[in-house]
Amino acid sequence: MSATAANPIPATPSHQAQRRAVLLVVFCTFVSAAAQILMKMGADYTKAHPGLAGLISNPVLIVGYGLYAVVTVLIVIAYKDGELSVLYPIISLSYVWVTALSFFIFHDTLNPYKLIGVAIIVCGVAVLGRGTKK
Repeated sequence: MSATAANPIPATPSHQAQRRAVLLVVFCTFVSAAAQILMKMGADYTKAHPGLAGLISNPVLIVGYGLYAVVTVLIVIAYKDGELSVLYPIISLSYVWVTALSFFIFHDTLNPYKLIGVAIIVCGVAVLGRGTKK
């Protein structure tokens, strides 16, 4: 049921629909992390091919931005059935995946501050998940 002129309050999504919304956003965090990695790879490509031509002829960068567009659409779909106060912070898990991937792919250094930050993000998302409506 949706909001109408007679009843402006939309129906509350089912528990199953809310769970699907959370899973969709978690999936989006993985795709978003992949997009970030591709954009970094594309940025490295522009060192050898500077200027606008290097940007628009860069397939890796284009795919990275394309994945970001897909993530944006999927998140809008998830917002339809989930609580924004729960779903939006889950997106921060992208930082966790990017940190891990950049360590393995680009050999970025991990220091105690980065690890503490990742732990805080994971704990924050876990705490928010416990506070959802039943």
